[in-house]
Amino acid sequence: MNLNKWISKNTFHHSQFWDLKQLIEEKERQGLTVSLCLPTLNEEKTIGKEIILFKSELVDRYPLLDEIAVIDSGSTDQTREIAAAYGADVYLSADILPQYGEKKGKGENLWKAVYQLKGDIICYVDADIANIHPRFAYGLIAPLIYNETIKYVKAFYDRPLAFSQGVRPSGGGRVTEILVRPLFSLFFPDLTGLIQPLSGEYAVRREVLDKLPFPIGYGVETSHILDVYKEWGLEAFGQTDLDQRVHRNQETLSLGRMAFGILRAFLARSKDMGVDVDMDKLSSIMRQFQAHDEKYEQVEYEIVEEERPPMISLPEYREKFGR
Repeated sequence: MNLNKWISKNTFHHSQFWDLKQLIEEKERQGLTVSLCLPTLNEEKTIGKEIILFKSELVDRYPLLDEIAVIDSGSTDQTREIAAAYGADVYLSADILPQYGEKKGKGENLWKAVYQLKGDIICYVDADIANIHPRFAYGLIAPLIYNETIKYVKAFYDRPLAFSQGVRPSGGGRVTEILVRPLFSLFFPDLTGLIQPLSGEYAVRREVLDKLPFPIGYGVETSHILDVYKEWGLEAFGQTDLDQRVHRNQETLSLGRMAFGILRAFLARSKDMGVDVDMDKLSSIMRQFQAHDEKYEQVEYEIVEEERPPMISLPEYREKFGR
């Protein structure tokens, strides 16, 4: 498909889906169920507000969501207690499929959500959004309900950064612009149509999610995009403008480690898609510097980007969902 044609056809604005009664009627006509997953690690400042809003607007007032679940990586603050108090189903990631061990990373929570949650559609929303609104869920779910050819809907938005002194009106999406967009431009130009490929908010059909391997670290979103593109093509994607998302600022050093993990995941996938890369010869060590007085110290981080297998390959999953 022509890229401009795809952008015109598969790019939406959340305001197109303002009629939630109509959306729910179509959902019920198709017999679909929808799960909202909030992956967490120490999000006590924002998790309560997100659950209150989603439950009151998209469960009680307009029954779009059939379940709201928190999959927690082991928070040491009050995240799980607050989430449970406001009515979410709360799960500790380590307690789901414990026979497969526990790994640390957001991708681990997303993978285990495929097993734990019931919905035909799973919508993932990060738990650190300061300006949360129901559009963060219905804006992503609606294109899947209204268009059966779309399988994976990404969010995009303006990304002002929240600082202790207030909100800075520009910035955000830095790893996308300096790493992922150049890589896509070089090797997979079709994917440059995705405005924010690393956004943490997306909704996906179960029959797609359970066939995807899940890197447990930074590379999960990039890998998903490449895997969906390889298997179902550009037509399977949709994207929705959610206007604005206010979130925490991340330090440059943290973004460097994120970029390293994403690059490893990209190269691993690219090899299967015709880009010749010998992963065994690539280092898994990311080196950065920190300063103590007038001395500079090199710090090494090992970033391996382990992966979980497609959920459909697990006998426990096939038995639970009859697949």
